[in-house]
Amino acid sequence: MPPSNPHSTDETPSSAFSFLLILPGIRGHSRWFWLVRVLLSLFIGAEIVAAHFSAEWSVGSVSTKTSYKAFSVERVRAHVGLHVGLEGVNITLTGNPVQQLNETIDYNEQFIWRFGQNYAGAYAEALEKGLPYPVLYLAEKFTPSSPCGVYRQYRLAGHYASATLWVAFCFWLLSNMLLSMPVPHYGGLTLLITGAFALFSVFAFASISSVPLCQLRVGSSELTTHYGAAFWITLATGVLCLLLGAAVLSLHYARPSALRLFLEGSVNDLESPTKGSSPLILSNPLHKQFRTSDLTISTNL
Repeated sequence: MPPSNPHSTDETPSSAFSFLLILPGIRGHSRWFWLVRVLLSLFIGAEIVAAHFSAEWSVGSVSTKTSYKAFSVERVRAHVGLHVGLEGVNITLTGNPVQQLNETIDYNEQFIWRFGQNYAGAYAEALEKGLPYPVLYLAEKFTPSSPCGVYRQYRLAGHYASATLWVAFCFWLLSNMLLSMPVPHYGGLTLLITGAFALFSVFAFASISSVPLCQLRVGSSELTTHYGAAFWITLATGVLCLLLGAAVLSLHYARPSALRLFLEGSVNDLESPTKGSSPLILSNPLHKQFRTSDLTISTNL
C-alpha cells in the first residue's frame, strides 16, 4: 500500500474519540450542536493534512504477466500499481501468488521529487539494488531525462498543490478561532478562503492532465492512470468549506439568532424576555447605586 502520514491517521480518530467521551457531560441540545461542529472541523483539518501526504492523487494498476528482471526470460504473474502523490511516485509490485521463482515478490518503492530531493539519484540507487523490471520501468518514465517529459510538470504541480494545501490548513485553524469568538462573519470568510485554497490545490494538480502521459505497458497489458481518492476528497472538502462559509455569512446577515444557536449551542439565550420579566440592567461597577431604602431623611426640631 502507498505510504501515508501515520500522525494524521492516528491523531484524528483519537481526537474524535476523546470528544465523544466528554459529549455526555454537555447538557441539553448543546451536545448535538457541538458534535456536528467539532466533527465537521476535524474532518476538514484531517483531510487537508492526510491529502498532503497521500499518494492517491493519481493512481493506476494492472494485473499482468511480465518479466521479473531486466534482460531475463523469467516471467511472473503480478499486480503492478502506480500511485502518484504531491511529493513523489510510489510503485508497488505484488506477485500472484507472492512466492514465485523462490522469492517473495512484494515490493513497495517510493521515489521523491519534492524540492531538495534527487529523483535521478534515487532511481540510480534502485538500479544498483537490482529492483524488479516493472518497478524500474515505471520509475524511469518519471525521471528528468525520460522522453516522456512529465517530470517537470508533475513536480511543479505537486509543489504548488502542496503549498496551497498548507495555506488552506492555516486558514482552517484561523476559522476555528474566529468562529469561537463573537465575530462569526470573519470565521465565514476564512472558511471561504480555506475552500478556495483547497480547490486551488486540486486545480494545480489537474493542470498535469493537459500533459499527455506516454504509454505505460507492463508485460502484455497497458497501465492507465486516473484521479485517485485524495484528489476527489480534496475537491469535495473545498466545496464543503465554500458551502459552510457561505452559510455562515448568510445566517449572520439574515438569521443571526439561528447562527448564534448553532455556534453557542444554547437555546436559553435566544428566548425573548416574557412580559413582566425584569429588564436587563447594565450597571457601572465604579459607581454605587442607591436604592430608596438607603435614603434616610431626619429633621431636628
